[in-house]
Amino acid sequence: MSLIDLVATIARRLDAAGIPYMLTGSLASSFHGEPRSTRDADVVIDPTPEALRRFVTALTQEEPFYVDANSALDALEHRTQFNVIEVETGWKVDFIIRRDRPFSIEEFGRRQQVEFPGGTTYVATAEDMIIAKLEWAVAGESEQQLRDVSSIASVMGGALDLEYLERWIAELGLIDLWNRARSG
Repeated sequence: MSLIDLVATIARRLDAAGIPYMLTGSLASSFHGEPRSTRDADVVIDPTPEALRRFVTALTQEEPFYVDANSALDALEHRTQFNVIEVETGWKVDFIIRRDRPFSIEEFGRRQQVEFPGGTTYVATAEDMIIAKLEWAVAGESEQQLRDVSSIASVMGGALDLEYLERWIAELGLIDLWNRARSG
């Protein structure tokens, strides 16, 4: 199974379970900026407990995936993350439960349905990827995150909604990193 096949399978399973989602991380960054390789996929989800149970059951009974149901439900309860491993290839999908804060709610509401190899999927917008990458830079791996920000800003150019970007960058205290990414 290729990474593209993995994303398509996960998207179909999320849709079937009734779980809203969006692709984020390196794959979404590559979609909006310059492509780079990755060994996993990051997906933000906003499930109900019942929908999450349906999703986990389908993955473990109908697909070659390993997932710990208790870890998934614990992640939902604490709004953290859990992962799923495709057992034949070792591909990993990190499922991030949508955070319960104004930016994350707005970011998730802005996700875009796009044509992706293997089908359609939901992807975080370029602006929201920039903001998320800036936040991840604060948490660590800052140079790679800032390179991704710079790449997205360069590729998207004048198509970026600068008013939206600057509002959240200021509100989240990311101005210095944003300036650093744009100058690099």
